[in-house]
Amino acid sequence: MFKTGYVGIVGKTNVGKSTLVNALVGEKVSIVTPKTQTTRQNITGILTRENYQIVFVDTPGIHKSQNNLDRFMMKNVRSAIGSVDILVYVVDCTKKLDKHELENITKYALDESLQTILVVSKIDLISKNALLSFLANFTEIKGLKAILPLSARRGLNTKELITEILKLLPESEEKNFVYEDDLYTDSSVRFMSAEIVREKALLKLNEELPHGLAIEITKFDETDTIAYIDMDLICEKENHKSIILGKRGEMLKEIGTLARVDIENLLGKKIMLKIFVKVDKNWRQKKISMV
Repeated sequence: MFKTGYVGIVGKTNVGKSTLVNALVGEKVSIVTPKTQTTRQNITGILTRENYQIVFVDTPGIHKSQNNLDRFMMKNVRSAIGSVDILVYVVDCTKKLDKHELENITKYALDESLQTILVVSKIDLISKNALLSFLANFTEIKGLKAILPLSARRGLNTKELITEILKLLPESEEKNFVYEDDLYTDSSVRFMSAEIVREKALLKLNEELPHGLAIEITKFDETDTIAYIDMDLICEKENHKSIILGKRGEMLKEIGTLARVDIENLLGKKIMLKIFVKVDKNWRQKKISMV
């Protein structure tokens, strides 16, 4: 017998959704940074074993929309919720649970069209007593298929989550996998390359640059042995550009060096990477074509 299905990973920003997807798939599918709204669109991670294939959909964090970028991200969240077989709602046990989030969890749990699993993340960062106190918030919620405390970073209970998901997926006598067995994501190499650059920039500039960045690929040419990639790294203010460049261009050089290593590992070939810094104060309000 075979099992195949889509699993949406949802929750507020920075609760550990992308780290969880990467841990479940066993590959780096989504970039991970301390910044809010690091994930901007739905990203697919594929876990395939001999008799099952689980397609995880990593979504942007649930938040209030303030501009076109926010509305774009929330549209992706709603799209995922409406098209998956199972919903995994992730909450961070190191942060205070607010009334609105509890209402969201209750709404999804009671929705008969959804099968909702609640994941309590980052349990390695709090005491056992604090965890038990946090879990008490969910004792009155009916309809949840499972409540699972875990740590994706430490690999605690990630296998147990797979077990709970498999209990809920339908069975088929015929192999009905959606993707080829050796795929772990359906994201293009262009998209993943741009995301790698954005990740390195956010990690290096976490303290200095409070606002988001966008990446636009302007050139992506490949041969069997080398890839030539040009990207525009777009920020909102001139002083942000100076921060990104750094003294004598050292910061941008370091971002490029770190990104080049990961992109070469991704593509399995030498990379000639050029990154240009541009300022566009209105990029969040424009039609979202950037990564």
